[in-house]
Amino acid sequence: MENFKLLKIEDSLKNSLEKMKFTKPTPIQAMAIPVALEGKDILGTAQTGTGKTLAFSVPLINKLILDKNAFALVMCPTRELATQVMAAIKSIISDKINIKTALLIGGEAMQKQLRQLGNRSRIIVGTPGRINDHLKRKSLNLSATKYLVLDETDRMLDMGFTPQIELILKYVPKDHQTLLFSATLPQNIVRISERYLNKPERISIGSTSVPIAKIKQETLQVFKENKYDELVDQFIARKGSILVFVKTKRGADKMVKRLKEEGHSADAIHGDLRQSKRNRVITSFRKGLKRILIATDVAARGLDIPLIQHVINYDLPQVPEDYIHRIGRTARAGNEGSALTFLTPDDRSMWNEISKLIDPNFKPAPRGARGDSRGGKKGKAPYNKKRKFRDEKKSSYGRSSSSSRNGEKKSFGYKGKSSFGDKSKPSSYGRSSSSSRNGEKKSFGYKGKSSFTKKDNSKPTGFTNNPKYFGKKTSESSSAGADKKSSGFDGKKKFKSRSDRPKSFTFKKHSQRRAKV
Repeated sequence: MENFKLLKIEDSLKNSLEKMKFTKPTPIQAMAIPVALEGKDILGTAQTGTGKTLAFSVPLINKLILDKNAFALVMCPTRELATQVMAAIKSIISDKINIKTALLIGGEAMQKQLRQLGNRSRIIVGTPGRINDHLKRKSLNLSATKYLVLDETDRMLDMGFTPQIELILKYVPKDHQTLLFSATLPQNIVRISERYLNKPERISIGSTSVPIAKIKQETLQVFKENKYDELVDQFIARKGSILVFVKTKRGADKMVKRLKEEGHSADAIHGDLRQSKRNRVITSFRKGLKRILIATDVAARGLDIPLIQHVINYDLPQVPEDYIHRIGRTARAGNEGSALTFLTPDDRSMWNEISKLIDPNFKPAPRGARGDSRGGKKGKAPYNKKRKFRDEKKSSYGRSSSSSRNGEKKSFGYKGKSSFGDKSKPSSYGRSSSSSRNGEKKSFGYKGKSSFTKKDNSKPTGFTNNPKYFGKKTSESSSAGADKKSSGFDGKKKFKSRSDRPKSFTFKKHSQRRAKV
């Protein structure tokens, strides 16, 4: 099919398509529309931005023109996509066609939706949650549904709508035509198609895991603490509208607040916004009133905004498939676009998964290459520093004795690491070992070991409530004659006051007193 005029559809619908200047169909439209007009079920997969909405809307409207008693139901994963689909359908319905519609989505007034349903709306577009609400209220009757569309089905299943979809399908009569469209084709969609579709025609346009060829993909390796500054640099370097994807709703709000303070024209869209606010944000971005849109994955599917020239993945998605849908927001309807992804050292494993999805022959970089992105460090630096310091402390005794054995090679022994000995708490160990180094080889014998044992005993270990304990230890430390140790526990009044406590004070008496109260 090379032209919409060649389609076997009603004249009123042909005229409407001409007015909208739809002349040459996209590949998915050319393959899906003739099959759907024959009344066959369709299992269709195609990349985002290829015109799937019109591929099911044209046969849907044509069917309702021919059958005045038929109803059609279109299910979408998000409110934004449902609103967009409804706008596309309304644009085709002219005054001569005169088919009423109802948009059933969350976040909008129930009374308005009840009025639309009361006017015998024959095209119903909505999200599974709100459709189920109307079915429970008995304000929606699907007994005359002859045309069912499941749009972006993989997204609906990812969002956990499977039970709700199955509940809705119980209200739909068996004798109906089903069109299932998806950007990807995971195993759970194959199972649903086998269960609910009747000998479906398989239509696939291009690879579902390869981005559109007109998207220029780039990556930028950056450290986490430098990401925001790098993002602002990209805003300055690039021209046109920019869609930035972040991981969390809170992160989106914080980023927009900071950008506005710095004079950037930015707004955020995520699941916590009221529907009216979400609509205003999308409208202002679509009209070019806002240049930067910070979004969570709620906007990754179905949003058709032709103005988006750049997509920046500030955070990587949680699911590899979402990367395809994110960057598919640019290069819509044959236009060109660019996609930039920030990669931190922590993102390597997820990026490898995304790369495998796009290119099955992809081979991840060897493990040794990871050190380069971390600046030559292996593993987590803070942990290794502590471990290294701990190991040096433990092995300091052995090193001091070996250096005293060598005698002449004093600079190679513990003396080189004396800075650790001075800074750490057990500074007396370092001094005693250096003194043994300066002496003769006799100091390496039992005498040297006994000095360590004495000082280890004088050092209090652990915690205690026994007032006798501190008094005993401080007296021993003073008899040892160490200058710095004598200014230890004796110099602090709180330990003296503890030793002055009456012996009758015990925790047992305290607990008994509490029991009486």
